[in-house]
Amino acid sequence: MPQDAFHIKRLAEELDLFLKGGKINRISQVSKDELTFIIYTGKTTVKLVLSTNATGARVCLSQTEKEPLAVAPNFCMLLRKHLQNAEIVKIEQYAFERIVEITLHCTSDFSECDRILHCELMGKYSNIVLTERGIVLGALKTTALTDETHRVLLSGARYDYPAPQDKISPFDGAGMRSLMESYEISHGKEGDREELARFLFEHVSGIALPTAREMVKRKKEPLWAFVGEFCQSEPNRPHLQTSGGAPTEYFAFPVENGIAAPSLCKAEDEYYTYRENKKGFEDKRRKLEGAAASLRKKTAKRLQDTLERLKEAQKAEENRIKGELLTANLYRLEKGARCAELENWYDENGGAIKIALDPTLSPTQNAQRYFKTYNKQKRTREILTPMQAKEEAELAYAESVLSALRAAEDERDLKEIETELVEAGLLRAPVKRVGGKKKEAEIPFREYEHGGMKILVGRNNMQNDRLLKYASGEDIWLHTQKYHSAHAIVVTDGKQVQDETVLFAAEVCAYYSDGRDGDKIPVDYCKRKFVKKPSKSKAGFVIYTDYKTILVKPNAHK
Repeated sequence: MPQDAFHIKRLAEELDLFLKGGKINRISQVSKDELTFIIYTGKTTVKLVLSTNATGARVCLSQTEKEPLAVAPNFCMLLRKHLQNAEIVKIEQYAFERIVEITLHCTSDFSECDRILHCELMGKYSNIVLTERGIVLGALKTTALTDETHRVLLSGARYDYPAPQDKISPFDGAGMRSLMESYEISHGKEGDREELARFLFEHVSGIALPTAREMVKRKKEPLWAFVGEFCQSEPNRPHLQTSGGAPTEYFAFPVENGIAAPSLCKAEDEYYTYRENKKGFEDKRRKLEGAAASLRKKTAKRLQDTLERLKEAQKAEENRIKGELLTANLYRLEKGARCAELENWYDENGGAIKIALDPTLSPTQNAQRYFKTYNKQKRTREILTPMQAKEEAELAYAESVLSALRAAEDERDLKEIETELVEAGLLRAPVKRVGGKKKEAEIPFREYEHGGMKILVGRNNMQNDRLLKYASGEDIWLHTQKYHSAHAIVVTDGKQVQDETVLFAAEVCAYYSDGRDGDKIPVDYCKRKFVKKPSKSKAGFVIYTDYKTILVKPNAHK
C-alpha cells in the first residue's frame, strides 16, 4: 500500500481543508493502537481516525462505527484532559516525512495555548505524541530511559523527530542529479522501467514502489528534476483499485482498473475498513471455531470412553448365564478347578460352554463372583446408556456450531454464535463498557423472496430457534437430511406454496449446510406444526414428522 510521504502530503492537505476550524467534541480509544476524534466542523460532525497499527497506520476520516474500549487507557484520558473542545488550527505534513501534525488551540478556565499532535505513520514504529512548546506531554507508545533508542518519549522530555531515512530527498536537486547520473552510467539511459522504479524507491525518500512506478511511467527529462516536481505539484486525483468488487489498493493518481474516489480520505477509509473487517471477521471466526472444536474434541473423547465401557458392559448377560449355570451344577464342581465345561441350556443349538474359575474360591463363591460382575455391569449399562445419548447430542451440537461458522459470511453471522458460546460457558463473556448499550437489536434472518412469498433462513442455532418461534403452524419448514444446516421457513400467510418456491428454499437451505459442496443434497420439509423442540434440548435441535424429501443442488441465490 502506498502509505508514503507523497500520499500523506495530499491527505494532510485534504484534512486541513475540511477540518480547519473544527472543534474536538469527544475522544475515545477503540483498541491499543487506534484513537477516534469526534469533530464538529461548524456544518457537520465527523469522525477522525488516528491509527498506529503496524499494517494500517493512518490519519483519515471514517464513517465506520467501532465500540470504544471498556476502560479508557491513560493516553486517551490525557488527550481528553488537554484536547477536549480544542480548535484545529491546521493539519500539515512535516518536512515530506510520514508525519502528520495537527496543531490545536486549547483553552481552559485558567490557560490558553497551542499544542501539537504528532502522528508518526511509520509501520511498526508508528506513534502518536502530544507536545506543548516542544515538550512531550504524553505518547501512545512510550519509551523508557533504559530502552536502546535515540528518542525518549516520556512526559517532560523534549520531543525529537524520528531520524530521517538514509535516502536522498526528492527536493534535493544536486543530490537527485548525482543519483540519476550514477544510475545512467551503470544502467544506461533507457534501462528497464521496473528496475528504475525500484532504484528510485530504494534511494529516494518519501515514495513507495507504486508511486515510483507511476513516476517512471510518466517520466519527463530530466528525471532528477521531474521527481521533485511530481512529489510537490502532482494534483490529487484519488482512485480506488478493486478486484471482484473488493478494494485492493488506493492511490492519489489514476491507475489501471481504478475507480475515481471523491477524496483520498474516502478511498483510504474504504480500503482499510474492508481490510480490517475481513481480518476481524477471520480472527473472530478462528476464535469461535477454536472454542467449538475444543468442545467437539473433549466430547468425542468422553464418548469414546463411554462406548468402550458400554462394550465391556454388554457382557453382563453372558456373566449372568455363567453364574446360573454354575449355581445349577454346584454338585458337579470341585474346589481348585480352573475351569468347568457345562451344558449351556440357554443356547438354542445346545452344546457346552467353558467357564473360567478361580481355583482359590469354592464353586459357590465362583458363581457369586459372576453374579456380582453381572450386577455391576448392569448398573454401568443403566448409567452409561443415557450418558451416551447426552454425549452424542453434545457432539452433534458442537458440529452444528462449526457448520454455522463455516457458513458464516460476515460479522453479523458470528455475533449470535459468540453469544451462544458464552451462554454455554465455552467462551468468557466480553467486558461490557460502562454506560454502554443495555440491549442490542436482534440480528435479522437471511431473507429471500420467491413466487411472492418470503423465505427466511437462520444464521446460527440461536436464530434457528427464534425462527421456529416466529413461524406459524402452516408455514413450511426445511432442513437438510443427514447434514447440519440452517433452518429455513417459507412464510405462507395461509396461501398455497408452489413446488418451485419449495425447491428454491431447499437450494438455499442446502447451500447453508455441510453439504454445500455436494451435487444432490436431500432436504426434508414439512409444515411448521410438525416440528417440535424437546424440553431442555440444545439450541437448534428439533424433531419432526410428516415430512417429505427433495434432492437439490446447493445454491446461494445471492
